[in-house]
Formats: sequence, C-alpha cells, structure tokens
Amino acid sequence: MDIKKIKIRLMRKDDYDAVLQIDEKILNTSRKAYYNEKFEKFVTSRDYVPTSLVAEDENKKVLGFIIGALFIGEFGIYQETAKLDTIAVDPDYRHQGIGKLLINDFFKHLKTLGVKKVHTLVKWNNSQLIHFFGDNEFRPSEIINLVRNI
Repeated sequence: MDIKKIKIRLMRKDDYDAVLQIDEKILNTSRKAYYNEKFEKFVTSRDYVPTSLVAEDENKKVLGFIIGALFIGEFGIYQETAKLDTIAVDPDYRHQGIGKLLINDFFKHLKTLGVKKVHTLVKWNNSQLIHFFGDNEFRPSEIINLVRNI
C-alpha cells in the first residue's frame, strides 16, 4: 500500500459502519451502543465543532479513524484543550503509518481551532498504545485518574 495515497478527511455520518467494523475487528465484540453515542455526540451533533477524522485509501475504503472533541468552557466558549477519545487502524493495515497520519492531521486541525493541548486516557497495562502515544509526543500529565469501587 502506498501511504501517499491515503486521504485524511473529517468523519461523516456515513462512516459509522466502517468505524464499527474496524472496532469489532480489533476487539472481537460489537460496541454499537458506544459508537451510537460517540457519533451522535461528536459527529452529527451541531453542538460540537467537527474534529473526528478518518483515513481512507484511493478506493474510499476507511482504514482507520480518530474521534476527538474540544472542551467547551463557560458560556460555550472553547478552551485551548481537546481530547482524543478513540483512535483505531484496521489490523490489516497497521504498521504502515496510518495511525501517525491520523494523529498528525488531528493535531493540525486542532491547531487551526486554537487548541494547544490534547488529553487522552490509556489503560495502564496497554503497553502497545502507551508506546504509540509516547512515539507521538504524549507524556504523562500532572493529574492521576483515581477510582474506587463502592
């Protein structure tokens, strides 16, 4: 595959099935309810500035995606912070630079919107994803996420 032929574009409502298929391929389970919520909130809602992207080949097949959002502060004023919610590349197309293209274009797009910082969460034992984010200049933040079961 020629990485130069990969196109990164804003995610659209009609990308839902392709996104769901990639996620199911990775996790071996359907998260339809999860993606229904994500698409309604971050892709189709008029309350959010579009930030989510897909990577597609020259035949318009979706090979990967990134879902993110701007943090909205008081009175609907956008802050200089965004979150990277989900990133995935079809396992058949990994290790070819698609994830790097997605994350770089995501950052370029966010910069045009005035964003200066991007947050994401990773399970502490997901070394592959931690390594990917480290390679893409993410560092541990000053905040530690704590949880207690009750």
